[in-house]
Amino acid sequence: MRPGGLRAAETAVTGAAPRRGLRGHGLRAVRRGCTFVWRDASLATATGLFVVLVLTAAFGPAVWRVDPLLIDLDAVLQPPSLAHPMGTDGNGRDVLARFIDGSRISLIVGLVVVVSGLIVGGTIGLVAGVSPGLADGVLMRVIDALAAFPPLILAMAITVGLGIGLETAALGIMLSSVPYYARLIRSDVIRVRALTSVEAAVALGAGRIRVVVRHILPHTTSTMLIQSAAVFGYAVLTLAALGFVGLGAQIPEPEWGAMITDGMRYALTGQWWITVFPGLGLLVAVIAANMLADRVRDILDPRGRRLSVA
Repeated sequence: MRPGGLRAAETAVTGAAPRRGLRGHGLRAVRRGCTFVWRDASLATATGLFVVLVLTAAFGPAVWRVDPLLIDLDAVLQPPSLAHPMGTDGNGRDVLARFIDGSRISLIVGLVVVVSGLIVGGTIGLVAGVSPGLADGVLMRVIDALAAFPPLILAMAITVGLGIGLETAALGIMLSSVPYYARLIRSDVIRVRALTSVEAAVALGAGRIRVVVRHILPHTTSTMLIQSAAVFGYAVLTLAALGFVGLGAQIPEPEWGAMITDGMRYALTGQWWITVFPGLGLLVAVIAANMLADRVRDILDPRGRRLSVA
């Protein structure tokens, strides 16, 4: 069958609408999306928290022009004030400047872990799902070996084995997130392969790559979005945990976990701000990620059908 005939037949059987340009509908789609988010309290709250974190990381250094590594021995352990809105630490460094820089580190590492974990784990899950047999068995045994370790322990082992630091911590977190992506996407691919529309496309002569790109990947988008939001919160929290135990970012690097560790020795003497502010930033990032993942899961049911928002 000619490619044009195959495309028309797939459209007739599967109900796929022809692709249209987005130029004339882009503004309308953005407006509808903003209205949809605004009407959903949970989704609006999670999105608003993420926007605040992103704006803090992106424009904070331009607004608060203080070096986060600058030591001022005349301003040691000062409480929050107009000069230092979040106080100073044991070396006189401005906590607000370090908080802003720490937000950039957490967001960048979280984004890198999400994207790289999705690429690696998603590819493994996709290949295992569309290639039952030897490839599926070998790939999933590797994933089972990784999943046999608790995620935090696996991330710690990789970080210690490759050398303590922020880069190796990010690599360890990424590898520990791969089993979650691989297993979920593999199960989703197996489910989609059994759909009548996919079987009809195969019967009409569509090749494996065409079936994957046109019919399987669009049905796994919701799973990828939900898992990516959950992994982002996991990545930020695990990065802080590794920094807290001294395996991630090292002092004086302004990472939230390392800042909490540095402030613990002053907590019992009344200098609460050194630990509380980075802890609050960590709390907001994780809650926003979990709220977003939960709400997206509620909006998109397992069949890919959008649910109405009250």
